[in-house]
Amino acid sequence: MKQRSSLSRQTSAPMPEYNGAEYVPLGEGSSPKLERIHKVSVVPLVFLIFYEVSGGPFGVEDSVQAAGPLLALLGFLVFAVIWSIPEALITAEMATMFPENGGYVVWVSSALGSYWGFQQGWMKWLSGVIDNALYPVLFLDYLKSAIPVLESGLYRIIAILLLTAVFTYLNYRGLTIVGWVAILLGVFSLLPFVFMGFVAIPKLKPSRWLVVDLQNVNWALYLNVLFWNLNYWDSISTLAGEVENPSRTLPKALFYALILVVLGYIFPLLIGTGAVPVHRELWSDGYFSEIAKMLGGVWLRFWVQAASALSNMGMFVAEMSSDAYQLQGMACRGMLPAFFGKKSRHGTPLMGILFSASGVILLSWLSFQEIVAAENYLYCFGMIMEFIAFVKLRMKYPAASRPYKIPVGTAGAILLCIPPTLLILVVLALASSKVMVISILAVIIGLVMQPCLKYSEKKRWLRFSVESDLPDILSADHQCNEP
Repeated sequence: MKQRSSLSRQTSAPMPEYNGAEYVPLGEGSSPKLERIHKVSVVPLVFLIFYEVSGGPFGVEDSVQAAGPLLALLGFLVFAVIWSIPEALITAEMATMFPENGGYVVWVSSALGSYWGFQQGWMKWLSGVIDNALYPVLFLDYLKSAIPVLESGLYRIIAILLLTAVFTYLNYRGLTIVGWVAILLGVFSLLPFVFMGFVAIPKLKPSRWLVVDLQNVNWALYLNVLFWNLNYWDSISTLAGEVENPSRTLPKALFYALILVVLGYIFPLLIGTGAVPVHRELWSDGYFSEIAKMLGGVWLRFWVQAASALSNMGMFVAEMSSDAYQLQGMACRGMLPAFFGKKSRHGTPLMGILFSASGVILLSWLSFQEIVAAENYLYCFGMIMEFIAFVKLRMKYPAASRPYKIPVGTAGAILLCIPPTLLILVVLALASSKVMVISILAVIIGLVMQPCLKYSEKKRWLRFSVESDLPDILSADHQCNEP
């Protein structure tokens, strides 16, 4: 990453009602307290996005179990087109329009008001924490065949706590470390599959890729696994304030990351389903390591297991960075108490990291399928508000500065959101009653929590503040003081 001697913070000007005149472009203001903080450049950002969305093929095995090889392969291609590309494009436009920590919370607040901005922040943060609870579970699932004591019991609990502590410490040390760790882990995690590809060439049978049984498809599991593996493109927006030259870096990094993510899924699936006989019941978490053993022996299985463990480490630190900086951005918008805006001596959001780590520990007892379903349900609600905010800002402020703008008009913006919205409705409809009840209860908690926080601010039980150099979208007049 590059260190800038003079660091400027890009912010947007207040947005008046549109009257046909040109709007003031996004302005720039300096933030002396951040002058010594390293900004994230394009290569580390690509791998941060890669880990926030994917982290490699670990976790896609259930798609083959649910629907077979053909639908698994087609699913990752089709979902990339109808979901990943629209979400990445919208993220590129909105994150460069509002290049500050908080990301989608700021977009929704700008379009729908601070109340709904808070709801967006609550649902997306909770979804992110639920998602993050999965990575220690996957980490141990790939190691349990080599270390059986990690499968259950006290040793598994201790391992989850230790993993969470180590990963949390990396986040505490800052995005400089997290970004470079993501690069190293990303390369290491993908290399064994490149090697497996060469080893598998003589054993490939393309006819295995075409196997499909439409009478035996677990559609709920299939869609949840695809959705989980191809979402969270918007997560990078919550730390846009830490990105070097975000108007150029963010769109470029999203484009490169999209290619890396899709290839990182399709290539291993082609190898795994084409080089060995497909027994769908065996395709579950950790099965790629068994395929590696069949193709290259025990040493290759160990390499895949190590790659998986480190990949989950990368996904954990990337997701926690997004969650923690989101809480900090919300605090500096006055949506959360001011102590969430405090930074450590490494420039990291200390309270956001601690709260996110606590949530991970509380939720890590859930199973893989329960975690994925609950996370997807909450994430869907948040994405619907993002699409509404995107379209409304296009309609209400058409002349506002957008350093990157999707080359479509208002009608095109609406059409862009229709396929992913339909997909969201399908995912919501297929959720189990248990997931539905838990998720709706979580949403209700957010609806009640925001008025309670406002009441505590009115009574001065908690201190709230708004950072002085941010756009005045919430009509606040007090400052966010940082150490």
